[in-house]
Amino acid sequence: MSNNELASSAFDASQIVFDEHYVDSGTEGIKLYLRNKRRKDHKVFLAEKTIVMVHGATFSSGSLYDVPFNGMSFIDFLAHHGFDVFAVDVRGYGKSTRPPEMQAQPDLNPPLVSTDTGVTDFATAVEFVLRLRGLKAVSVFAMSWGGTVAGAYAARNADKVVKLALLAPQWLSDVPIPIDQGGSLGSYRLVPVKAALARWLGTAPEYARERLVPEGWFDLWSELTLSEETSPDDREQGKLRATNGPIQDIRTYWRAGTPYYQPSEIRAPVLLLHGEWDIDVPLDLARAYFEQLTGASYRRWVEIGEATHLALMESHRMQAYAEVVRFFDEAFKPE
Repeated sequence: MSNNELASSAFDASQIVFDEHYVDSGTEGIKLYLRNKRRKDHKVFLAEKTIVMVHGATFSSGSLYDVPFNGMSFIDFLAHHGFDVFAVDVRGYGKSTRPPEMQAQPDLNPPLVSTDTGVTDFATAVEFVLRLRGLKAVSVFAMSWGGTVAGAYAARNADKVVKLALLAPQWLSDVPIPIDQGGSLGSYRLVPVKAALARWLGTAPEYARERLVPEGWFDLWSELTLSEETSPDDREQGKLRATNGPIQDIRTYWRAGTPYYQPSEIRAPVLLLHGEWDIDVPLDLARAYFEQLTGASYRRWVEIGEATHLALMESHRMQAYAEVVRFFDEAFKPE
């Protein structure tokens, strides 16, 4: 039996509570969707056992963190291990309200949902969780563009972040970044979800592609991802509308040599996760980011072998899952 099967066999979905919240964003007509999972016996709410998560530039938190591969998602795993987990969709993503401009043709409006907006929405989600649970701080997990959102929030709100775990956060690049295909940017882009597998597998060496994504996982992921697309026509064509604000910010900040925020201002302990075959955030970018975390009370790097940018949804996902649990659960303090 594989490690994935062992972990899934120990998981009992009937013991997990799943709540959904729609939170006022502060913008009229825009509500933010938060999914929450915890064990049924989770009755005492503590800052160090509460996690708030945010997604990347293309797919929602549900798509990235809550697809039940082998019957268990990343959020399920965290909840099973005693955490109270909240995952927010920034406006325009997943089950959160879409800005009205997303219903128009993309060339009629400028790029939507900038990183500023992402940070604002994430802050709103954290404040909701703090009020709901009567807490003063939470731990945070994010990946890719979400790493910028969460990192900036942590840098500016040191008193509200217990620990910060990031998978492949953005950093400065002097070469093109794959997610930016160039050309003019409209308000959003159409992402061909069904075609994502070829690109996904193409980032790994040929010898490993067959085992990178286990059989049936991509179909499960794409079905859930497309179920959140609100345009019936796009959904029928296997496409997803993703906002272009994060792409514009790649040009404004990361490709222009201008950090959106200073990682050195983060005070919380930081875990940096990175996949060996990640071409979206290559090894040198991850290393450069890690070296900037000079203000963290402690910092740790974990490299996941034979993994891409989507390490949380691949055959070695349990390595990443276990490292996140270990980091958030430990009582370690530097001398």
